[in-house]
Amino acid sequence: MIRIDDLSTVIGTERGEITPVEGVTLSIAAGETFALVGESGCGKSVTALSLMRLLPDSGRVSNGRVELHGRDLLQLPETAMRDVRGSSIGIIFQEPATSLNPVMTIGRQIGEVIERHTDLRGAAALARTIEWLERVGIPEPQRRVNDYPFQMSGGQKQRVMIAIALAAEPDLLIADEPTTALDVTIQAQILDLLQELQASHKMALLLITHDLAIVAKMAHRVALMYAGQVVEVATAKDFFARPLHPYAANLFAALPGSGKRGQRLASIPGSVPQLLGRFTGCRFAERCADVMEQCRITTPELIAAADGHTVRCFLYDGSDPTPRASRSTPPGASAVHAERDREVVLAVRDYRVWFPIRKGLFQRTVGHVKAVDGVSFEVRSGRTLALVGESGSGKTTVAKAVLQLLRGVAEIGGTAQLHGQNLADLHGAGLRAARAGAQIVFQDPFASLNPRMRVQEILEEGVASLCPEISASERSQRVRRLLDKVGIHRDALARYPHEFSGGQRQRLAIARALAVEPRLIIADEPTSALDVSVQAQILNLLLELQDELGVAYLFITHNFGVVEYLAHEIAVMKDGRIVEAGAAERLLSAPQHPYTRALLAAVPRLAD
Repeated sequence: MIRIDDLSTVIGTERGEITPVEGVTLSIAAGETFALVGESGCGKSVTALSLMRLLPDSGRVSNGRVELHGRDLLQLPETAMRDVRGSSIGIIFQEPATSLNPVMTIGRQIGEVIERHTDLRGAAALARTIEWLERVGIPEPQRRVNDYPFQMSGGQKQRVMIAIALAAEPDLLIADEPTTALDVTIQAQILDLLQELQASHKMALLLITHDLAIVAKMAHRVALMYAGQVVEVATAKDFFARPLHPYAANLFAALPGSGKRGQRLASIPGSVPQLLGRFTGCRFAERCADVMEQCRITTPELIAAADGHTVRCFLYDGSDPTPRASRSTPPGASAVHAERDREVVLAVRDYRVWFPIRKGLFQRTVGHVKAVDGVSFEVRSGRTLALVGESGSGKTTVAKAVLQLLRGVAEIGGTAQLHGQNLADLHGAGLRAARAGAQIVFQDPFASLNPRMRVQEILEEGVASLCPEISASERSQRVRRLLDKVGIHRDALARYPHEFSGGQRQRLAIARALAVEPRLIIADEPTSALDVSVQAQILNLLLELQDELGVAYLFITHNFGVVEYLAHEIAVMKDGRIVEAGAAERLLSAPQHPYTRALLAAVPRLAD
């Protein structure tokens, strides 16, 4: 259906031209799911934008062809390309919060696609819009069709973005991290929907993701990207059975899970190299345990290491497909959990967060949305409590309310005590002092980073405000060390948030929270936008802080691999209440509540 031949893309920056995509050659058949995987910043999303011709003004395709049904999309005039987008090719963007129009209702945004690319109009288009909202799992679609994006949770916004992409039933769907913000039950529902559409419409799917379990469930073939190049292509079965490239072997070793509990994950040292200028040799050489002299001076080509399995590596000459690269995967070191008195850092009792429903000229309160309704839990020093549940169940709301971020917006009842202090009683300087000991990593890094501030200002701002005793030079050194820990180049300090990929922005948000060295971190989907190698670095860093400083974590996530690896206790939320809670091992092995069992049954796993 689509053939990409020697595609290269350049983007002009203040520091010169970068080449995020170089020499990419791929083909996708009708009805096939082709997965594009790799680290954040390796060029996956830019490849998708190049196919759609949605590059920024400073970007251009410098070489190659993109043929859809035999027609070169790169040669079409823009008016013809507008007909292709939506009807022939749909795209699910990585960050729905920045992709949805904030001043249009979600129904209008979906209906716009339907009316532009189909014969439906008026009531028929509205009926189809409501049908799509129902198919992607939006509750009460007849009512929510008139909502605006700000009235929806992160996961619900992602579902709306998926409905927009599928509304005209395109021939090719490009899905850029389509399930990043979704809980496992809705994720399973969306993946089943995509497979259903593929079967009925022979739709091709280019799946860009860092979730290897989803790749194992969905993909027919896989391409692994690194630093703008494709370094391995294989059928999904071969890729998971015997990854050949050293980078692939390291990715599998970095996956968390219950089997690695108590161990450091085998993260890949360093980070993706800067894509400025020309490269000499293999781009993975500086991070590879199997590097040879030849790797540093000669650029490897994609070669056929086995039937249908190509790899860009000098370890293979085409005659021996043995995955020798696996020896570059170091075993994880054992984690040392220091025994200490487990004091209660955060105690939440009968917590209630009700949002008033106001109507009429005088905006009188006529009812309440009970987002959180009588929740109780404790987070102890050196322990991790995982808060799991579907999107919209109240997880993020309780996190924001506990840190007093919803004052004046919602009616809050119950108590939230940080080190014995009732946070609701604190104001001004007292509340600022408390916040030095408790930080939050928000779910959407793009919305939580100031777009007008450089990275250095963002990271130093909290330290300067909450830790005024630290000198300017010490602040600067602290943020540089943090960038090293989260795998970001130090030259990022002079750049703005929009210059980074989604995963890189998430790392910056985590670094900002860690900068003041808090005793409690509330992490709302902190690894959702991270590929597995960077996720391993972050999880190792969080464990290190927990071992050394006794940091407590309230970890909001839908990634059960992370829950199995990191959590000591788990609380399951549904409709604003905790329906089951207990020790992680017991709850994961013998869940009691039907909702918990349904959540665990929906988790995609590599073993599947």
